[in-house]
Parts: sequence; C-alpha cells; structure tokens
Amino acid sequence: MSEEKNKKAALNVYETICQMFDDLEFKYERHDEDLVVSCSIKGEDFPMDILFIVDADRELVQLLSPMPFRISEDKRIDTAVAVAVANYGLINGSFDYDMSDGEIRFRATQSFLDSILGKEVFRYMLGASTSSIDKYNDRFFMLNKGMMTVEQFIEMEGSDE
Repeated sequence: MSEEKNKKAALNVYETICQMFDDLEFKYERHDEDLVVSCSIKGEDFPMDILFIVDADRELVQLLSPMPFRISEDKRIDTAVAVAVANYGLINGSFDYDMSDGEIRFRATQSFLDSILGKEVFRYMLGASTSSIDKYNDRFFMLNKGMMTVEQFIEMEGSDE
C-alpha cells in the first residue's frame, strides 16, 4: 500500500475508534497528531489507563495499558513466572513484562492491512482487554506486595478454568 493510502486508512481507523467511544458515551482524549486515543476506565481494583495507537506504517492498531505500579526488584523473578502463567491462558492479547524496570503492560493488536475495521472490532478489543487487565492487575499487585506467593498465583489460575 502506498504511504498516502496508508495514512488515509490509518486516519479512517482512528476516526472509527473515536466514534466507538462516542457511541459508548465514554470520556476520552484525542491526540490527532499522533493518531492516539486515551482514556481511563474504572476497574474493580485499579483504574485502567487505555491507549489505542494507530500505526500507519505498520498498518495496525495497538491497545496498550500499563499497570499503575512497578514490580519491586525482589519480586521480579516470581512475577516473570506469573506473567507467563497468565499469558498462557489468554485468548486475545498478552501482558508484556520488562524485568529491567518492573513495568507490566497489557497489549492487544489488530491489523488493518487491506481491511476496513468497524466499531465492533474496537469495542471487542476494549472489552476483552479490560476484562483481562481487571482479572490480573490485582493479582500482580498482591504478588508484588507479598500478599500472594507465585504458587498461590498459579493455583488461582488453575481454579479459574
């Protein structure tokens, strides 16, 4: 696809994401120059900061949501195991974990290569992602604070099936 065609497709995707938020009557912020939409959604335990990032060059949309805390150095190995356990059961999206600084973020990606994506795709991305984030953010937090062991995390994951 030509660069001009990519930009046009990306702008259409960006506007569709904004229309989805309008339809849901969610408060959100537009960052038109970067083709980024941001919002915060109240979860059971923590608010979830959500970014929809439209990448014209790679013809994809990423939903990113960083956890509102960092993992302390003494819990990073256990957290790496917990993130792997959590990711194994996820159907769509995954948790990215940077052991060097303790950051965990959720990421879901959708390509718009030669495609026209409707609002329902982005509504699905938002719903599926926030469901996964809300399920795990408190578990990662409790593991980090020593309120749960990695063994308990694994046991909890097994009881969810």
